[in-house]
Amino acid sequence: MQTPLLIMSKLVTYDLADGVATLALDNGKVNAMSPDLIVDFNQALDQAEHDRAVVIVTGKPGILSGGFDLKVMMSSPQNAIDLVTAGSKLTRRMLAHPFPLIVACPGHAVAKGAFLLLAADYRIGVEGPFNIGLNEVQIGMTMHHVGIELARDRLSPAAFQRSVISAEMFNPQGALVAGFFDQVVAVDQLLVTAQEVAQRLKKINMTAHKNTKLKARQALLDRLDSGLERDKISGLH
Repeated sequence: MQTPLLIMSKLVTYDLADGVATLALDNGKVNAMSPDLIVDFNQALDQAEHDRAVVIVTGKPGILSGGFDLKVMMSSPQNAIDLVTAGSKLTRRMLAHPFPLIVACPGHAVAKGAFLLLAADYRIGVEGPFNIGLNEVQIGMTMHHVGIELARDRLSPAAFQRSVISAEMFNPQGALVAGFFDQVVAVDQLLVTAQEVAQRLKKINMTAHKNTKLKARQALLDRLDSGLERDKISGLH
């Protein structure tokens, strides 16, 4: 029996039990993706990789994340570019993570929060009056190349156009059809369902999983690498 491991950081709780690492994000009211949160998130993924664990990423009641920290985004153009770059590298890392990665979304997932969904292997949402989607053009932000490529790959063609071009927000059932979720459950079943999925994924061959994931996503990863370089040049324009 594996001894449970609980690691607390300022912004991420890492809870390892029975081969499953649960990463819970907690950065204030809207769980804003700040530079510090991204650092803690990466450190938690480092630990999960060391532990060879299936990963569940979740948030706090009612929200996964409302997107990038707007205080940082508005502090200077360079700070905004640096934060978006760090976020893009995080989602690329999630896509290539060598062990299964599940996102258990407890409510709203907007902008960068929705990109966390698009970077996971399996996505579970909850029923309720929650908004899921990419609102960048609604708030005056031109979508970055990495975001466009990731959304193009994971969303249905119609939902891609409606989401990226027109900033349409989806309710949980709409998000399921669009491609943000693989399953939607009652709120009280979210973590139970995530654990059930994690236990199923524990049974697969992890070397085959890693190698197949990289083969299946190589073209996307290449496009994201190219997008990262283009985003450095063009910024958020």
